[in-house]
Amino acid sequence: MTLFSILIALVLEQFRPLRRDNVVYGWIIALAGKVEQSFNAGRPEHGRLGWIVMIALLALPTLMIYWLLGVVSVVAQLAWTVLVVYLTLGFRHYSHYFSAIQIALNESNVPEARRLLAEWIRTDTSDMDANEIVRIAVERALITTHHHVFGVFFWLLMPIGPAGAVLYRVAEYLARGWNQPEHLKDEPFGQFAQRAFRVIDWVPSRLTATAFAIVGNFEDAVYAWRNFARRWQNESEGIILSAGSGAMGVRLGTPAEYAPDMPGVDIAALEANPDIEILPGDEPSLRALQSAVGLIWRALLLWILLLLITSVANWLG
Repeated sequence: MTLFSILIALVLEQFRPLRRDNVVYGWIIALAGKVEQSFNAGRPEHGRLGWIVMIALLALPTLMIYWLLGVVSVVAQLAWTVLVVYLTLGFRHYSHYFSAIQIALNESNVPEARRLLAEWIRTDTSDMDANEIVRIAVERALITTHHHVFGVFFWLLMPIGPAGAVLYRVAEYLARGWNQPEHLKDEPFGQFAQRAFRVIDWVPSRLTATAFAIVGNFEDAVYAWRNFARRWQNESEGIILSAGSGAMGVRLGTPAEYAPDMPGVDIAALEANPDIEILPGDEPSLRALQSAVGLIWRALLLWILLLLITSVANWLG
């Protein structure tokens, strides 16, 4: 049933993708804001309590409805799972930005590509050249696909079913939402949310990196993973980006990731120094955008194949 729910949800999303400002997401963001205002009194334990309340309010009802519908009807349970998967998956949430950036760069319209990237990542991009735009777009595509697709797949396979998908997506949002706004930066309230998501994402992030390695250049992906993942500030993202970098043969990250003791040094200087180990691959170019699309689709097909094998094994068992 898990495989069917994923396939149905993916088809639905292709024809009617959820907008990033849809009502459900807006309600969850508003709820997270209210919980933060109610519980944030400046101590780390308040963040832990607020996180537990958010998960209980969203994941537990999902689980209870899933179990109750299982008693009533398998079809009703499948419909509920499809709905939850549709709301938690996001394979096409941000693909329009990626595609539009690719089109703009194909037309040599760098200012438009900068504008689209700034709208996507909500960061100033005015000084970025085409290669930098490509690099950030590819990195964001790999991380977003992991958070919105592959991580959801993993938790959907857990015994709690769709509640696992809700748990993962809510935990991912809280790790960002309770740490990014200006009034929450460097506050202890969001620290537990970040630690909790690192634990929740520990296995999924490594499975995503493994999938990238299998469907891409395996040797370079494993080499980059083993030697460079810890140089990223966020280790889970470092694992995904370093493995993806090696799998595509494209050098992602910044010189700070290649040589953390020598920030600010350009690539030419790093390559000229035989004592410094740098990520394998070429500098990001327009072809890297297409390579990223191919890598993501192949990884998605691999996940679906594994789900199919698991489903068949369960049926035969």
